[in-house]
Amino acid sequence: MTTAFDRPTFSFELYPPRSAAAEEALLGSLEHLVNAGPEFISVTYGANGSSRSSSLAVLLRLLAETDVRAMAHLTCVGSSYAEATRLIREFLDAGVTSFLALRGDPPAGSVEGDAFLGDLGSAGELVQLIHRVQAEREQFSLNDVPGFPGAKRLSSGHKVTIAVAAFPNGHPRSRSVEQDLDTLLAKEAAGANLAITQLFFHADDYLRFVDQARSAGVTMRILPGIMPVLSPQRLRRIVELTDEKLPADLLAKLEAQSTPEGQAAVGIEHAIDLGNQVIGDDRPGLHLYTFNQHEAVIEVLRGTGLLSLTTEHN
Repeated sequence: MTTAFDRPTFSFELYPPRSAAAEEALLGSLEHLVNAGPEFISVTYGANGSSRSSSLAVLLRLLAETDVRAMAHLTCVGSSYAEATRLIREFLDAGVTSFLALRGDPPAGSVEGDAFLGDLGSAGELVQLIHRVQAEREQFSLNDVPGFPGAKRLSSGHKVTIAVAAFPNGHPRSRSVEQDLDTLLAKEAAGANLAITQLFFHADDYLRFVDQARSAGVTMRILPGIMPVLSPQRLRRIVELTDEKLPADLLAKLEAQSTPEGQAAVGIEHAIDLGNQVIGDDRPGLHLYTFNQHEAVIEVLRGTGLLSLTTEHN
């Protein structure tokens, strides 16, 4: 599959800081992440809008102070059409034109089948709503005509980039691989133009999933999501949050190290090996979960050769 990019790209995920100290630390890391030259930086969005203001603050900083594309996470669980439309307009009005559309998890204490979904029952419906709000907001645009100074051509409004989640090892609530593939295909049919995977720990999980998705008819880019895991505690926490199977091999290597520095080196090496295995034809780069820290992900980019493809300022 060919893409609009002539080389692998990389991108980062951040989460909004929860304290003044965390904000100061994030700003220090953000400079390094921006200088690396990512395709985009995404900012997570708390369940039920719990971090809307702080998420928007990070996005606004990216828009105002950098040339990096800012991607806003959006969830739709529990939202009405009116609430979701208002939020999408708020981000669009701020200048955000890239989104990661997610259904979101059930509220605390709820289980699947409870009446918690709201008006939007799936990420696919959220994808459609984002496109609809953008189309209503900006139906037309005036573009320069090459070779004719001052001339303008009327065209349809600017398009938005809408990413969706993909699950190489299956969604926790999915009944089968086929259901996961059908869901991803439906998201693309709804207007998604990029997929970003949930964390995985073995390259074959991602490579197999991409092959299956292509066979099912999915054509959009599927970026592999990777996080350098720097301690056994963090690995256990990640597994708890994502419902991924605990990678016993990585856990053993982390636990064999007696110092934080040794554990970090193991985690970075594992992420580099993983990245090198998944970059290639129809494997368009890496999406790195940063944990709001730059050192480890920059090392991964150096180790995979991606950072040498751009100008390194840090």
